[in-house]
Amino acid sequence: MRLKKITLHLTEMELVQPFESSLERVETRESVIVEAENSDGTVGWGEGVAFSSPWYTEETVKTSLHMLQDFLIPICLHREYRHPEEVHASFSGIKRNRMAKAAIEMAVWDVYAKQLNRPLSSVLGGTREAVEAGMVIGLDTIPSMLKSIDHALAAGYKRLKVKIKPGYDFDLIHEIRKQYPYIPLMADANSAYTLEDADKLKSLDDFGLMMIEQPLASDDIIDHAVLQKMVNTPICLDESIESAEDARKALDLGSCKIINIKPGRVGGLAETIKIHDLCLKRNIPVWCGGMLETGISRAHNLAAASLPNFTIPGDLSASSRYWKEDLISPEVTVQNGLVAVPSGAGIGFEVDRKKLGKYTKQTFHASN
Repeated sequence: MRLKKITLHLTEMELVQPFESSLERVETRESVIVEAENSDGTVGWGEGVAFSSPWYTEETVKTSLHMLQDFLIPICLHREYRHPEEVHASFSGIKRNRMAKAAIEMAVWDVYAKQLNRPLSSVLGGTREAVEAGMVIGLDTIPSMLKSIDHALAAGYKRLKVKIKPGYDFDLIHEIRKQYPYIPLMADANSAYTLEDADKLKSLDDFGLMMIEQPLASDDIIDHAVLQKMVNTPICLDESIESAEDARKALDLGSCKIINIKPGRVGGLAETIKIHDLCLKRNIPVWCGGMLETGISRAHNLAAASLPNFTIPGDLSASSRYWKEDLISPEVTVQNGLVAVPSGAGIGFEVDRKKLGKYTKQTFHASN
């Protein structure tokens, strides 16, 4: 593969309803859509999943644009790749900035799969024709969150995740369990707690949660190991895991029993496969998290979630969960709690250029 042109589309889309975590309230979502055209005319799509402000990680939309335009795209346009795994290696001289790297790496995976005329899921080693879908419920009043759970269960979602934070945890989970004692339920703290809150987190053991996701600092694996020894509920690491090496160290320390793999967070699909394979070898289940993405990134996540060790339903909601209209055709839908893995070449969805143009604020072009 020799890329001849890369176009960045800076988009902004309004969420169907605001989404709130312990750290941020998101009402509109900026995204960097990467369009990579190969010398043979094959076009692949990727998406940068950094947010507009650095609340989730240090990366932002603006820093991603800077890294892509000034560093990553020039590397890609002056190299020939035999396989998408080489893209990640070609960025080795640039530290971190994994979301920017993933955006272009995943576009190259799409090109590669289309050249082979195979579904991306198949190229990655996926084994499923459909994956189970989960839904995330953002922080709101308890009655509103219960109503959202009602809608999610009626739509057939297989697992529910609710955001929690100090002062909005025990009573919330207690009320949910009163109404829904047996639903598969997990809680996501987005690093809102410290070890001083261990007793509070241990009190959640009584509710039979699937996991507590990232309760402590976003860059920590030491205190999480201490906490996991104190609580019965499995700890799932999200923000702390940005590479296969991070995952290995966390597992060696006993920092978690589950890992959430977000391809956009870990630098792309090549690193996703490495983390998946490591966890499979260690008998550690993984699942695919979401980042309020458009359907382009969701398509890549869907392909990743078809791998055999993604045994927990991921954040693979329908397009309509977040958007009045998505950028892809057909849109992602959930049927009986399942999302079909596309059988078409590449990501298996077409990017609707009319809608892409509608939501694009700026466009940046680079070519050989």
